[in-house]
Amino acid sequence: MLIDTHTHLYHHKFDDDRDAVVARARAAGVSQMVLPAIDVASIHDAIKLSDRHDGVFVMSALHPSEVKDATDADFEAVVELAAHPNVVAIGESGLDYYWDRSFDEKQQDYLRRHIRLAVETDLPLILHNREATSDIIRLLTKERAKLEKPERLRGILHCYVDDAETAHRVSELGFLVGIGGIVTFKNSTLAEAVADIPLEQIVLETDAPFLAPHPHRGKRNEPAYVRLVAEKVAEVKGIGLEEVADTTSRAARALFALPDPTT
Repeated sequence: MLIDTHTHLYHHKFDDDRDAVVARARAAGVSQMVLPAIDVASIHDAIKLSDRHDGVFVMSALHPSEVKDATDADFEAVVELAAHPNVVAIGESGLDYYWDRSFDEKQQDYLRRHIRLAVETDLPLILHNREATSDIIRLLTKERAKLEKPERLRGILHCYVDDAETAHRVSELGFLVGIGGIVTFKNSTLAEAVADIPLEQIVLETDAPFLAPHPHRGKRNEPAYVRLVAEKVAEVKGIGLEEVADTTSRAARALFALPDPTT
């Protein structure tokens, strides 16, 4: 069984066929899906979907691109919603230096808030990282050093695109790496990194409806396509699909404290 650890199932691009999308995911062997938050509204939308569909779980956070206009009240809502029983992680938080560098300090402030919330709630932290690897590692290292129980700070670097050496560094900080459709792109070097990253440090994701894997690149992504990501990881590592599915799903279930759907 496969787990899509990062899919925006509430996105408007699924409004016309969301139930069919879920059905296709089930048919592809995807037993569980975790929905990252973008803003407060998306958390509420994700909770409604988790109530409707078995095996759908939720994160609570503000996406780094959304914090530019975020208020303390928005973050208070994130904190309140993090207590919902269907919420299994704080995310996606992080840093995004690609689009707009005018509010770097505010992004970093909100990342610190999310780190502390993850530690306080004892939930994993799911991080968005775009052109900000060094600052993310610096902030995680600094915040981790303050903790009496540093093991409470753990999570996933979502949409991982860095090298194997960086994966090793974040592993020492308690973080897995989320591998998605980019690993199938011909112009990406991610497959080379994945070959050297221990399978036990990898979880699978789609980031649907974005970043569809080959042969669907450029089209709408969906959770069923996490199987294509798993197949590519298996190819790169020279192992069977079942081993990839079992190992990555076991890591995801342990991190998110998800029930085993086979029991």
